[in-house]
Amino acid sequence: MAFGASWTRRPSVSPRSTPRTLTQKELNRATLARQLLLRRSGLPVSRAVDRLCAVQAQSPREAYIGLWSRLDGFERSSLTGALERRQVVRATLFRMTLHFVSATNYPAFAAVTQRRWREDLLREGLSVEDMAERIGRLAELGTFTYADAAALTPELAGRPFRVRCVTPLVHVPPSGTWSQTRVRLTTADRWLDAPAPAHEAAAAHLVKSYLAAFGPATRQDLLKFSGLRVADVRPALEALEPQLRRFRNEQERELFDLPRAPRPDPDTPAPVRFLPKWDALVLSHADRTRVLPPEYQAEVITGGYVFSSFLVDGLVAGLWRLERGRIKLEPFVPLPRRISREAENEARRLRAFLA
Repeated sequence: MAFGASWTRRPSVSPRSTPRTLTQKELNRATLARQLLLRRSGLPVSRAVDRLCAVQAQSPREAYIGLWSRLDGFERSSLTGALERRQVVRATLFRMTLHFVSATNYPAFAAVTQRRWREDLLREGLSVEDMAERIGRLAELGTFTYADAAALTPELAGRPFRVRCVTPLVHVPPSGTWSQTRVRLTTADRWLDAPAPAHEAAAAHLVKSYLAAFGPATRQDLLKFSGLRVADVRPALEALEPQLRRFRNEQERELFDLPRAPRPDPDTPAPVRFLPKWDALVLSHADRTRVLPPEYQAEVITGGYVFSSFLVDGLVAGLWRLERGRIKLEPFVPLPRRISREAENEARRLRAFLA
């Protein structure tokens, strides 16, 4: 049976096998649990990043804040150390955006995204292998910058950012750490020495990792998160479908999930949590309303910019910013006194972390 009616025609489903409908609040609590936002986790940083699938990291400091909100006793040095030990890497991946991912996930994620980007370059008649060899020789001399790689690939003139589509590149610490904006690169094969899996295996790994971190989810959710095309993941999705559980949301859209993934009671309490700019929680579904009410979406997401926000009862309820050493809260509606106290206490802890 194919993974979704938009790809091949699905046989009619008998009433007995009709998937259970998950309410919006059930989806909210399931996603919060997997994103470690119902209760801070005691996982080591590398395992937490692995569990989260991918932590958006175009601004490293924001990603550190996102992990602080999810991990008990998180310290900056723990993520910096994981980067230095090559347990976590920073690289351009989904939607051509920088992410922190675990070293165990990176080879599969890079294999899927790079195949898509390389196919685009090949269709333009560019010699991808030749360009990759030039960049590989540059890496043999030491770390380098995007400008260094672009100088060796004049075929990309006018679009030098596409040098990251030629071959997998990773940021070498201290690049990508708390306050380091200077970027130094090397090739992924030199940094990790991990072979890329075959495409279908890599795509299946991505599907399972995504559902573990953001499910239950629709096909469109996966494509929105990854920036991939249906054709990039279809064979893996169809092969995995017998292993997955099927649900529906309140709009009758089909959802897929891992069999033993957590789906907490919808009445599970959800504490106040602070999200950094560009947090994956608000960006990784085609339908963002499971965490971001539609009436506030324009307040939180403007063009390509995603503001820092905070959650109340699992939903985005306002924005926050650091102003003169203090955390200033900007709730969308007045908060009840108890919630306001909880938010202020969490803000004080965040301020101490940022100090």
